Amino acid sequence: MADQYIKVPAGLNNNNYANVDLIVDVAERAGSAMRSLGDKISSTIIAQSADVPCMAWSGTSILDTVLLEQGFVTIPDKACKSACVTSVMEGLAKAETIGYPVMIKASEGGGKGVRKVDHPGAFKNAFHAIAGEIPGAGSPIFIMKLAGQARHLEVQLLANQHDCSIQCRHQKIIEEAPITIAKEDTFEPMEHAAIWLAKLVRYVSAGTAEYLYSHGEDIFFFLELNPRLQVEHPTTEMVSGVNLPAAQLQVAMGIPLHRIRHILTLYSVAPNASSKIDFNMVKPESNQLQHKPRPKGHVVAVRITAENPDTEFKPSSGSLQELNFHSSTNVWGYFSISTAGGLRWIPE
Repeated sequence: MADQYIKVPAGLNNNNYANVDLIVDVAERAGSAMRSLGDKISSTIIAQSADVPCMAWSGTSILDTVLLEQGFVTIPDKACKSACVTSVMEGLAKAETIGYPVMIKASEGGGKGVRKVDHPGAFKNAFHAIAGEIPGAGSPIFIMKLAGQARHLEVQLLANQHDCSIQCRHQKIIEEAPITIAKEDTFEPMEHAAIWLAKLVRYVSAGTAEYLYSHGEDIFFFLELNPRLQVEHPTTEMVSGVNLPAAQLQVAMGIPLHRIRHILTLYSVAPNASSKIDFNMVKPESNQLQHKPRPKGHVVAVRITAENPDTEFKPSSGSLQELNFHSSTNVWGYFSISTAGGLRWIPE
């Protein structure tokens, strides 16, 4: 199924898939999409260069993209570095231009390395806290305007949409599909932007475009595009009927989308149909031959966390005494089990 493969050192996982530096190097050598979209800084530069709305940030004026001979867009290293801040003084100057309150963010933090700053006096401590929180990664740091009272909406490439606004320590706790907070004529441009960004870097697979949405102003801003299948994909599967991991494997095998059974069903096309699907619904006859996908039902996914409410809901460890969960067709749960038979503890 792979177009190419790269050998990695054998032995313990520290030598291969748990070796971050090695995996990043392999990803950069293997394909451009991961390098262009897998980083919050470069993906935002691509988005704003394509006129996708973006929040004010430390790289607002940077539009430097390069169209390579292979037909995809990438970002020069100089442009990425220009969007970063490397010192407190540089960060203070950027924050003053953006306007407080701001968010200081590590580009590769994965939920860590994020701090809100309301005034210049709090900037220094927040900046050093982020730099110290992920010292091993050495992640670039950037600054973005705080989006107050915003909702976190997502577009699932290959399928539908999520609302992941309820978070704890910048980790998603409640995921909901389909989105109900945004009007259809507002959400459609989000979908179109997600598809356009994926095409710019010739990304092929499952992915997720993330946005911040202001309900009061009915406007949205690009947040990031993850070139991978995310943990909340079951919410999309429940309302679309598309098995995303299976579709992802079929795409990797070279099977076109209009030949994947679940995609045909999603567009109300007969499973044995031979004609291509008009995904953009631009042909006059498309309304008779297919239908625009509509979510069926509603789904809410909830992450169970172990926290102590007496200590500001900080993570708390301990023994699980009893678990009584009655699964059904539409309500079910799953847990990561360690080799010893207990629930696996995954620090986030």
